Amino acid sequence: MQASHKPLSIVQVLACGAAIVTLSMGIRHGFGLWLQPITQEHGWTRETFALAIAIQNLAWGIAGIFAGMAADRFGAFFVLVVGSLLYALGLLGMAHADSPLSFALSTGVLIGMAQAGTTYAVIYGVIGRNVSAEKRSWAMGVAAAAGSFGQFLMVPAEGFLIGHFGWQEALVILGVASLMMVPLAWGLRETGYGGASAPARDQTIAQALREAIKYPSFQLLMAGYFVCGFQVVFIGVHMPSYLKDKGLSPQVASYALALIGLFNVFGTYAAGVLGQKMQKKNILAFIYFARAIAISLFLLAPLTPASVYVFSSVMGLLWLSTIPPTNATVAQIFGVAHLSMLGGFVFFSHQIGSFLGVWLGGFLYDKTGSYDIVWYIAIALGVAAALINLPVKEAAIKRDLPRNMVAP
Repeated sequence: MQASHKPLSIVQVLACGAAIVTLSMGIRHGFGLWLQPITQEHGWTRETFALAIAIQNLAWGIAGIFAGMAADRFGAFFVLVVGSLLYALGLLGMAHADSPLSFALSTGVLIGMAQAGTTYAVIYGVIGRNVSAEKRSWAMGVAAAAGSFGQFLMVPAEGFLIGHFGWQEALVILGVASLMMVPLAWGLRETGYGGASAPARDQTIAQALREAIKYPSFQLLMAGYFVCGFQVVFIGVHMPSYLKDKGLSPQVASYALALIGLFNVFGTYAAGVLGQKMQKKNILAFIYFARAIAISLFLLAPLTPASVYVFSSVMGLLWLSTIPPTNATVAQIFGVAHLSMLGGFVFFSHQIGSFLGVWLGGFLYDKTGSYDIVWYIAIALGVAAALINLPVKEAAIKRDLPRNMVAP
């Protein structure tokens, strides 16, 4: 257990955390809108763009582990500021990249590292340390809903910027906007962090990590989160091009992504609320199975703007709703002392799935001229993830710890 420090108010935590997640997640949710403008401008294949986004997700996952460690050790403020600066640099680099390598380094590595420092693992660590267990799942649902609102708000805005200023200038504008996360981070500046004054903990980082990695329920949560990443990033990045290939207008894709964001506001909030009242593993199993059904019906139905909007609305309810129950379960099992770090490890699995989902989408499209195989994989993985989450044990882990506290 951490040494006592003055907690931030729940209103302050949720307001600043939600605003940061809105910006960070809102910007990245619209990247699929740049696939065709950038590849056509440079004469690149879709796999080139998809590989950069895949690297982004992998870099996000790897950097998220260390961002979580730093946030647990020093507090979230420092990590959030660095993440915001990296976001601005990455977006400027994405705008001016003139080769696949420079595009991968800016869009992939820099923005991936930026997202690691400005999204859920770091924000949920602050929530875990400052919100009581009785309200924690609900609070995480509010933060996740903010990310969904960011998608609803930002994706149409990004489409507007591209249409009126051009794709390159739109990225520069977003780079400037990402710096707004710096003053917001000040509102999440916790006392009792920094250097030798960091709170004491029952476990070192290595002890907490070894305990979690060996715990079967943690492994199952990681496996389920892999599927989440595969599905949502494949759909988020490739669906605009999939719809355009089928003859639908770009506006349909923009509205579809916006609907996903709008309905996920309700889905993530509901998942957070339900997580306080029922077993979170059952919520997760339902979400993954419902995704498999929704994708199957989408592929079977005639493709029209109306069917796209219905599918997007249903998927929106299920989109990021895995995040509150997954992270609340980790906190419930292992406590909050190393929550950002453990959340980062679970999210790393999510990002491996994201890497494969977005890259396979581009690779198999270039090989076959179709996204069909990846859609079928997404369905099968959804069923598997539903079954994987059912055996998860949510009770707090029993551990024999020494009486003396150890610093991380």
